[in-house]
Amino acid sequence: MFTGDHAAKRSAFWVMLTLSALIAVSGVVADSTATVIGAMIVAPLSTPILGVGLGITTGRASLIGRSLLVVVLGAVLVVALGAGIVQLVPNTTDVLTNSQVLGRTSPTLMDLTAALATGLVGAIAAARRDVGDVLPGVAIAISLVPPLAVVGVCLGSGAPALAAGAAVLFASNVLAMIITASVVFVAAGYAAEVETTAGNNRGRGRGRAYTVLAAALVAVAIPMVVNSLASLWAGQIATAAQQWLEDVPGAQVTDVSWQGHTATVAVLGPEELPPISALEESVDALVPWHPRLSVVHTVGSRMTAE
Repeated sequence: MFTGDHAAKRSAFWVMLTLSALIAVSGVVADSTATVIGAMIVAPLSTPILGVGLGITTGRASLIGRSLLVVVLGAVLVVALGAGIVQLVPNTTDVLTNSQVLGRTSPTLMDLTAALATGLVGAIAAARRDVGDVLPGVAIAISLVPPLAVVGVCLGSGAPALAAGAAVLFASNVLAMIITASVVFVAAGYAAEVETTAGNNRGRGRGRAYTVLAAALVAVAIPMVVNSLASLWAGQIATAAQQWLEDVPGAQVTDVSWQGHTATVAVLGPEELPPISALEESVDALVPWHPRLSVVHTVGSRMTAE
């Protein structure tokens, strides 16, 4: 994981990680995409994560252990900074509704797909020096520190459910990077060299590691599948609700959201709306587990200045 001057590399790692965490938390709190991207480029967490993949490939348990310890301690550092800094924000409710938080608290299968693809590119860039110039783009795409910053911000703001969603995104990115790194390193011949000199014991250990990784990936994928289905159903419910309102002049659906087993439909329109039972039947036909339906009705209409 660290070679050459170990002390200097360790201190540089922790300094850069602390700075990237401060940048990421500031970007999340200020809802600044450019600032968050800056934190992605600076963040050095990909190094120990690649170390885990190399350790699995070569069967070096000590490298896996050291690398995982650095990843865990780094994650704790970023989360702690996020939770601490958000205490200085006067209105944390505004923080929890900004795009940087909301975009990282409900990861879907598309996020996992992107993480696997990005992890593959990062592993190839690490294994081949001739494509190393893509690493800044990989750092932006894999997004390791910003989800942790969101975890800290949400925990510091008293929103553990949102923090859990961001933690799932971070975990999926880490697992994707470890899996793809080990696959690339095996393809590059690192495993064959080790097995030639150390026998088959390390090969069996690598098989066990792959089993653990597969189980962890399935565990992470489950909430992402749920989020993907919730997003799909929300769109279908919005369409059904708009059809429910088609005979009401000026009425429109402004939002559909999930809160546990309840689907909440926000409607802007006149005082009289059609019977909610008709919408309930449509929702029950769309969602197999028949969620509770809540309609938040705002009386009024949109006005546009000319």
